[in-house]
Amino acid sequence: MKFWNQTAAILMKDLLTEYRTKDVLTSMLLFGLLVILMFNFAFEPDSEEIRKFGPGLLWMTFIFAGLLGMNRSFAGEKENDALEGLMLSPVKWSSIYLGKMLANLLFLLLAQAIILCLFSLLFNYGIWPRIGWMAAITFLGTLGFASVGTLLAAVSANTRMSEVMLPVLLVPLVLPVILSVVLATAANFAQPPEERVMFFWMQVLAAYDIIFVTLPLMTFEYVLEK
Repeated sequence: MKFWNQTAAILMKDLLTEYRTKDVLTSMLLFGLLVILMFNFAFEPDSEEIRKFGPGLLWMTFIFAGLLGMNRSFAGEKENDALEGLMLSPVKWSSIYLGKMLANLLFLLLAQAIILCLFSLLFNYGIWPRIGWMAAITFLGTLGFASVGTLLAAVSANTRMSEVMLPVLLVPLVLPVILSVVLATAANFAQPPEERVMFFWMQVLAAYDIIFVTLPLMTFEYVLEK
């Protein structure tokens, strides 16, 4: 019970900080909206190209917008030695990871929901009849991305070029997530929907999430010690 109370305290701290500064959401939304608008000039709505490449374009936007948010995850903690203060406080270090991962997950999901709505409107993409499956795919994919991203954000925060190091470290590790979510999304919007294909890739995502949520909880103390 104490662990979950500490996790909730870290989560509320990050949510309150974001509510006051709006750094993470603003950067993710601006980037995502600009990319979607640029794609709107490159592809005609309802065209065969957007049907074919839409899932990849959408998730490319999600991933790169998420990288901007992840870079801010521990950047603020380095100012005024706030991270050292957290480490010296009477909380389990694994609760620091879980609280910040949940905060990142919420920020990512909120930004993705807004970007997805704009994508649907601009490209006349038939998302709403299949929004349940899309929500499940997005949650599983974003959970895996946030779990690994939060851990590596803590690693890269100790380097001089954290903005460069995080994508270099993160993208290779989340390639299974990127592949799975793009193929699952494409299967969801196929005519007719390919539910067996979609369900297979969702199982892959669920397995990835189990592994890469558990491992950071076990290793985060060693990351902070470095």
